[in-house]
Amino acid sequence: MNTFKIIIGLIQKAIFWFLAFSLVWVLIYRFINPPITFLMLQRAVERKIDGKGLKIDKSWIRIEDISTNLKRAAIAGEDVNFLNHRGFDFKAMETAFEKNKKGKKIRGGSTISQQTAKNVFLWPGRSYIRKAFEAYFTVLIELLWGKERILEVYLNVIEMGDGIYGAEAAVQNYWGKSARSISKSQAALLVAVLPNPLRWSPARPTRFVYYKQGLILRNMRGLKKLPF
Repeated sequence: MNTFKIIIGLIQKAIFWFLAFSLVWVLIYRFINPPITFLMLQRAVERKIDGKGLKIDKSWIRIEDISTNLKRAAIAGEDVNFLNHRGFDFKAMETAFEKNKKGKKIRGGSTISQQTAKNVFLWPGRSYIRKAFEAYFTVLIELLWGKERILEVYLNVIEMGDGIYGAEAAVQNYWGKSARSISKSQAALLVAVLPNPLRWSPARPTRFVYYKQGLILRNMRGLKKLPF
């Protein structure tokens, strides 16, 4: 009985310290930009294994400096209900589940908030445990960051090419200019490759990427004015 109580006590302490640490971690990143992510480290190791040089090309840009075209394209292409949901788009999840059941390969219905939580706080991979942590951190950033900060972090850490992370580094690499001045067409093209930026490139768009660009441009026209 004493052993059981000790184990329960240790579990309770572990849960308490995890909750306290994660809360502080999320609060810190509300004001301080994440310096690196687990995915960046993993990709760096993979490049080293492949005999390539170390490459983590990133350059932080403030949300107010990012072109409205790119902010609208990200929402139109990745999470059209971003401004309305509280971290989870259950209708999109249901649609993704039904299409996956029929054997159609589509993305899993993750929102920008979920993708940000995954990229910033968690390791790459697919498991129910990681999904549970993703949901937990999604709730935290929705509560403690708000939509503007979530979109800012998302557009600065997401993988956009081989060793390229974030909008500013991507636009500099592909078009030789800043994310401040990206056009609607370029913004939609950049977002179109996000499902697989290691396979597709906005510099060499395939027919499918152009098709996705068209869908994103159409969705952009249907979006209301952004509050930031």
